[in-house]
Amino acid sequence: MTRDDAVAAIGTVLREEMHHPHLDRFGPWARLNEDLYLDSVQVLQLVLSLEMSLGLSIPEEAVAARDLATVADLAGLLLREPAAAEGPTAPAPPSEGVHGDLPYDLKIHCFVSCVCDGLKARRIDHRPFYILIWDAEFAITDEARLAYHADAMDHEVFRYWFTRLYGVPLMSWYDPSRTKDENVATLLDLLARRAPEERVMVMVDLFHLPERENKFNQNPFPHYLLVSLTEDPDLWQVRDPDFRWEGVIARDRMLNAIRQPSVAGGYHFDPSRARPPADADLAAFFEACFIPEANPLIDAVRAIVAAHAEGRGGLTLAGLGEALRELPVITIRKWAYEHGFAFFWRALRWPDAAFQRICDDIEALVNGLTALHYAVLRLARTQDPAQVAAVMSRLDDLDAREFALKRRLAEAYRAWRATHPGPAPALHHPTQEGCPT
Repeated sequence: MTRDDAVAAIGTVLREEMHHPHLDRFGPWARLNEDLYLDSVQVLQLVLSLEMSLGLSIPEEAVAARDLATVADLAGLLLREPAAAEGPTAPAPPSEGVHGDLPYDLKIHCFVSCVCDGLKARRIDHRPFYILIWDAEFAITDEARLAYHADAMDHEVFRYWFTRLYGVPLMSWYDPSRTKDENVATLLDLLARRAPEERVMVMVDLFHLPERENKFNQNPFPHYLLVSLTEDPDLWQVRDPDFRWEGVIARDRMLNAIRQPSVAGGYHFDPSRARPPADADLAAFFEACFIPEANPLIDAVRAIVAAHAEGRGGLTLAGLGEALRELPVITIRKWAYEHGFAFFWRALRWPDAAFQRICDDIEALVNGLTALHYAVLRLARTQDPAQVAAVMSRLDDLDAREFALKRRLAEAYRAWRATHPGPAPALHHPTQEGCPT
């Protein structure tokens, strides 16, 4: 098979099997997400269809590790070509690694990104707050489906700890007992009276803002943004710290996304009041929210796979792909481990080389979850019960990998606590059950 053959096969599957509607820009250099509007799950489904229709055998790990940005990248995967090398770059300046300024930030949780945006502007270390994220709350529906968002969820634990750690009250302006129009009226009044330092957060259904990034192609896609008015009454200034985007969007489009029945929520706060967290509060935070004895996401996936494999309540293996469709949205939260380790590593001045090895282990965990998702999609496609054991074995391996990370993090916390003894943590906070699990 030539490269042209591979590109043609990709186009055929998109057109004839997936009936994909966005092929007007199809070609070797078309970007899978930005040009063809394929989300991460659709890309995996496309690879699986190509694998089966072309009689190929593509290891899950190869799919997970490959950066599939364009049609050409995908063709290279089918041809088993090595990943394209990046062009020459200028030598990087000397760096202290984890002990210097981090050159990037994590975009893995919209609520946390919004509230931490003001901390970063004031050079207050926001990374401890990411301890809440790697096991952050998700849901399993009555139909045994994984869901990153559900109506019963709220952010009270996030609100409590942000205020306790950084001294910034997060005040809700959204009242669930009121109508959408009444809440919109409250928002408009708040925006009109907003003080210069005040931030206003609002939950929108990002699916109804197609000009915004939606790599997961969720419908609905609840997402928090920061908003303010402009001199033009028909345009709002919108800041999306999670997806690192800022620009203007038409007022009417924003209000339409806010009024969707799929979303409800909003806060306002003044980050100029922020202060660094006290050691005792950090200790209380870690001990309340760190879950050393379980990996909730892996446990949930294992339970969902078992329910479908055993046919509980009429479930079938064919439905497993849809049941775990939102796994990638939750998988990216595991990158939060980097910020947790970075905080303790910097405080302890432990060697950067050891931190970099841990970052490799975190990447391996994320890639392993992506490879698992591909194996799940193959299982749903083939409906072959013999593949269930292999999927369960992968889950056991991922469980062990994440527990190893948690043990290292617990060691770092104990070493940090030994150098920051202070008073015993005061655990006056929402119950442990209220912490994300």
